[in-house]
Amino acid sequence: MAVNETHPEEPVVVTPDAIDLMIASLADQGRRVLGPVRKDGAVVYEDIRTTDDLPRGWVDEQAGGHYRLKRKGEAYFGVTLGPTSWKRFLHPPKQMIWSARAEGGETTIDAAPIEGEEYAFIGVRACELAAIEVQDKVFLEGPYVDPHYAARRAALFIVAVNCGRAADTCFCTSMDTGPKVRGGYDIALSEIATGANAAFLADVGSEKGAALLATLPSRAATRSDLDAAEAATANAVSQISRRIDTDGLPALLKANHDHPRWDDVARRCLNCSNCTMVCPTCFCTNVEEVSDLEGVETSRVQSWASCFTSDFSHVHGGSVRATPKARYRQWMNHKLSTWFDQFDMSGCTGCGRCISWCPVGIDITEEAAAIRGKTKGG
Repeated sequence: MAVNETHPEEPVVVTPDAIDLMIASLADQGRRVLGPVRKDGAVVYEDIRTTDDLPRGWVDEQAGGHYRLKRKGEAYFGVTLGPTSWKRFLHPPKQMIWSARAEGGETTIDAAPIEGEEYAFIGVRACELAAIEVQDKVFLEGPYVDPHYAARRAALFIVAVNCGRAADTCFCTSMDTGPKVRGGYDIALSEIATGANAAFLADVGSEKGAALLATLPSRAATRSDLDAAEAATANAVSQISRRIDTDGLPALLKANHDHPRWDDVARRCLNCSNCTMVCPTCFCTNVEEVSDLEGVETSRVQSWASCFTSDFSHVHGGSVRATPKARYRQWMNHKLSTWFDQFDMSGCTGCGRCISWCPVGIDITEEAAAIRGKTKGG
């Protein structure tokens, strides 16, 4: 294949060797390159150096409260989503806000430095791009901007991947977020051939993406290449069986504060907070003061929290949401209803992680249907 120096804005076809060159180039720019990696029985996002690190030949089997990997085919991106999201890099589980030190009778207070580590994300799905867009609304818009998130986000390079298959728990089509990416990326890949002739259709989404893609060996895409990419997307769409009827859903949830379904789900919910930990958009945090044993240094640390814990809403006199019913209702209402009031968009992107990683298999699509007075498939 020749280096495409003429029209990098047009779709081109690249091989895994070209992807290796892309990863190396991003690393040479000083970026930390991250992608899907098979680890401890799941696919998570970790550092990668070549396409050999990708979970080639593995797919995921997901259902309510169920996640397994199995060998099938030779696709590099056959796995859809695992338990971790890109959120843990842009909005990490722990973030120091400031530190203080008492020495010589004086106390100094220093804000945590703004370290905008330069990341390159490889293999970002459409629903995850939508989740990053949601987080942008939370952390970058409005009167208060998170400077740590802003620095990481500004330096980010995104290589998206269009889905060629869907997990049983996916419902991105209901949320209008996938399975095909629509923007927010620098380069988008579609896996159009596997095996010895593995190939990817590559689209440009930014000037940075165009500049990088122009340096890679590629060939112009043919009509059959474009058709293969569309067929892969159609295949993913055909596999999506879960649905949420979003028509009027925010108002519906607000009007059903005392619906008997809340009692039903509360009897099943363990309040383990798994759903909020795997969710790519949940952003609740606690702030703690952490001191050393000598009492010389202290720091204020922000850490992930969950609205499913009783102490999260604890104020003087007790917890505002003291029951499992109140906590699940708060989470689901916020995700699908009051998020619109805050950010003018849904807090759910249809990734389905909360379904797979709920120990008892509570399904947000079924709960929404039940509040509406329907059963799954009704």
